[in-house]
Amino acid sequence: MKEKKSAEKTAVNKKPVTKKTAKNLAPKKVKEESSVNVVSLSNLKSPPGSRKKRKLLGRGSSSGHGKTSTRGSKGQTSRAGRHFYLGFEGGQSPLIRRMPKRGFVSNFKKVYQIVNLSDLNSIKETTITPLLLKANGLISDASALIKILGKGSIKNAVTIQAHAFSKRAAVEIASAGGKTEIINV
Repeated sequence: MKEKKSAEKTAVNKKPVTKKTAKNLAPKKVKEESSVNVVSLSNLKSPPGSRKKRKLLGRGSSSGHGKTSTRGSKGQTSRAGRHFYLGFEGGQSPLIRRMPKRGFVSNFKKVYQIVNLSDLNSIKETTITPLLLKANGLISDASALIKILGKGSIKNAVTIQAHAFSKRAAVEIASAGGKTEIINV
């Protein structure tokens, strides 16, 4: 009886059963997995079907992508380098050209940071510079242009350095006994 079973095993496996192969045939112990799976960079996998193979184009009609290589038939869209500009509407007059345009916008417009005279009363220094204005939170950028406007009045005689002054601000500073110094850019 034993001989028949071993003969059947050798016929099926085509190898004689040894201790080594007997270990492989024994049922394997399954490790118990914890109920919580921790996701980390070492065990991330892309979901099936998320990565497709690139189409191989231009391999003839038997490739499944046709003799025209999935570009349809003749015309501009079948050619290489057929990119359209932004706002192209297929030969129709584009929206940007149909819209009315008025006025003028200068490329050289100067944008000033504005400081009023009433804001300068909180500073106790005798010389007010752009760095001092930035430190007190009156402007956001010390290297940008600054203009002093005449809203309010100034109490102390101070020297103020800025890129521009309004007429009223210059008069108020001079009447308080101060000086205006224009910073040239």
